[in-house]
Amino acid sequence: MSKYGDFYSTKWGFPKAVPEDHYPSPAQFMPEYLNNPEYYEKGYHVENVGDGGNFYWVTSPAGYEAGFVVTGAGVVVIDAPPGLGENLQAAIRSITNEPVTHLIYSHWHSDHIGAASVFGPGVKIVGHEITRELLSRFPDKQRPLPTETFKTDATLEVGGVKLELSHKGADHTPDNIYIYAPDQKVLTKIDIISPGSVAFMHADVSENISGYYQAHDDILTYDFKALIGGHISRWGTREDVEIVREYWHDLAKFAEEALWEMSNAEALQGFVVGMGREYQLVGGENWLNSIANYATEKTLTKKTSNGQTWPERLAGATVNTKYHAWTVAESIRLERTHHGYQALGNGGPAYIA
Repeated sequence: MSKYGDFYSTKWGFPKAVPEDHYPSPAQFMPEYLNNPEYYEKGYHVENVGDGGNFYWVTSPAGYEAGFVVTGAGVVVIDAPPGLGENLQAAIRSITNEPVTHLIYSHWHSDHIGAASVFGPGVKIVGHEITRELLSRFPDKQRPLPTETFKTDATLEVGGVKLELSHKGADHTPDNIYIYAPDQKVLTKIDIISPGSVAFMHADVSENISGYYQAHDDILTYDFKALIGGHISRWGTREDVEIVREYWHDLAKFAEEALWEMSNAEALQGFVVGMGREYQLVGGENWLNSIANYATEKTLTKKTSNGQTWPERLAGATVNTKYHAWTVAESIRLERTHHGYQALGNGGPAYIA
């Protein structure tokens, strides 16, 4: 037990979550290796994925993932999360004695590439040009600058193994790329899909939610047998992507519905009734949280395409959906049409907020 016990409480913050209020993770989210004490002793699990026998997925008890491919002329690594750190090197050595020659950055975030420096100065680092721009602007010795960059599409070929790199626009971050091994049929796209689970809070704190939604469709344009998503406990399949895409579209539908219900002029007045102007921000909080609550309840109680509810199908649904609902509703307000605007005087469209 830490000096903070099992929760830091304050009247202005979040309430403590307790297991009794949530669904357990579905069995399909809990691979067998999680029951192996050796996994926690070593600090990593490595598994061959896709075709060809030379592409590997690595994960850690911290919930972070990376990938690497053995080419015969060196190892190409994809990402270097600090939660794996030197254990990523150990995972590679458990498979091959080939040296690491290339490291690909999926995007600039430190939680996925913050151990890049462990590979030393001799490794070629490949990333998007925006990744280099951001790391130049916010330098970090643990994240060396990419030595090779591209803008839209590029192919990295090492020892006859091809990796196709593509940037389709901002989603989780402005620089987040697709990394595809066509012969192995392995796709790496980080911080969009958490196989078997809903994403981390607020759509994994993604910067462009419209692009985040589009990324689900773009992932499905690839012919892949394994998806490395960057988080949690297993690699993904096409079915995993299709399932979580359905979840996000349900959530968007109900968030849009909540906005129409609660954001017209009459409804907005209801959230501040009886409050002086000095407390109108309290009413604003109740308004936004009511929209999120509406979308959360509708999403989590709906029977989905296979007859189950989302808490029965996806891990973390009862934990994270309220955060997703808030974020998706805000993204609709900010990134999509308002179907009109304030008319002269007190009239207005379906929603004006």
